[in-house]
Amino acid sequence: MTQYLLSVHGGDNSTSEMSNEDIQRMYKQVDEFNTELRTSGAWVFAGGLHPANTATVVRTADGKVVTTDGPYLETKEHLGGFWVIEAPDLDAALALAVKGSQACMGPVEVRPFQDVPA
Repeated sequence: MTQYLLSVHGGDNSTSEMSNEDIQRMYKQVDEFNTELRTSGAWVFAGGLHPANTATVVRTADGKVVTTDGPYLETKEHLGGFWVIEAPDLDAALALAVKGSQACMGPVEVRPFQDVPA
């Protein structure tokens, strides 16, 4: 089976623009989706992330290390969380991404992991 990254994207203020009721509903839906992934055997790993402004970027060049606060890219949308799943093919991964998108009430990008050489 292939592993896929289902990444959740949203703006800096995605949840701040939601009512507390909608946030609680989203959390409940994501918990239910996580349970479905575990039960079906598709679950590998998942996690939610703090806002992009909490990120630190580490760069190395010529033996020097430079760290900067904030996200790597200046953009309106950032990675907010993710699932790593196993699915037999892209169609199955996309079907799970639909459920993930509904659960988290936002867009979900699907990308396969590279095969590990033997």
